[in-house]
Amino acid sequence: MFQKSILCISLLFCLLSQAQKNNRPVSIIFDSDMGPDYDDVGAITLLHALADSGQAKILATIASTKYEGVACVMNVFNTYFNRPGIPIAVPKGKASILRDGQHWTDTLMAKYPHHIKNNDETPDAADLYRKILSTQPDHSVTIVTVGFLTNLSNLLLSKPDKYSSLDGKELVKRKVKQLVCMAGRFPSGSEFNVNQDAAASQNVFSNWPTNILFSGFEIGWNIRVGLPLIHNDAIHGSPVKDVFRICIPMSAEDSAGRMSWDETAVLVAVKGYQPFYHLDYGRIIVAADGSNTWSSEGKQQAHLMEAVSPDVVRAYINKVIMHQPVKR
Repeated sequence: MFQKSILCISLLFCLLSQAQKNNRPVSIIFDSDMGPDYDDVGAITLLHALADSGQAKILATIASTKYEGVACVMNVFNTYFNRPGIPIAVPKGKASILRDGQHWTDTLMAKYPHHIKNNDETPDAADLYRKILSTQPDHSVTIVTVGFLTNLSNLLLSKPDKYSSLDGKELVKRKVKQLVCMAGRFPSGSEFNVNQDAAASQNVFSNWPTNILFSGFEIGWNIRVGLPLIHNDAIHGSPVKDVFRICIPMSAEDSAGRMSWDETAVLVAVKGYQPFYHLDYGRIIVAADGSNTWSSEGKQQAHLMEAVSPDVVRAYINKVIMHQPVKR
């Protein structure tokens, strides 16, 4: 039985490694709170690794929180993976200022190169969305949000401007292929990314004009990663390793590795959900306090449900977050 299980995991791991290999790169806008948690670090690493393998094209990395330094931290990772010119934006209006309690962001800003020194050097998040989307082919962009829905709500409410004669909702409808969210608990509950800006979550999930795919809290909870990375003595001078090395010992619940909420959203956005998950179609309903329920009515939204052991995805993420920068 044990050997059969190992063989099954190996086969599925091979399928995961090969998925989307022959397709053109998926154009991604990555929207992240980049702290207070550090699964965002695993997610942006996974995204750069998939871009290095030709499976993804990173159009922008956008912050959904505006604590001072978040733009610098995003620039640290983009620079480390030899893409320092990727556009970065920060919300300029009302937005969260939550940041990491472990102070890993301070370590990264002090230790690693970044040409962006403060948030003022970046545009407003909704403005950058409009600029990027206006230049892309119709129905070509996948937006991955692993933070708060503030920016996407502002995008939907945006007016025509110098970038496009379309309002925000029409611009999204024309340019976006799908929205992939690490958000919600299914079939019901309360989840951090949704409840921190409940009004924005309500607006986005009620009015978004394209397909939405949710990776819920329950999916990433079962996938603990990071231990192979921090024990890999061959990796030096890595901000990714530094973050996991700093944070994992600080919490007893991370003794087996950190939960992979955000990584799973990037994974399915680029490589697709099969054969690792199947979908439950319907729609999310967000209450005023940010809690959510799920209705079986509708086909435009769906949330992931496990189709194989989480060990398969855990093995893949553990491998990919050890990815080293590719010289250009």
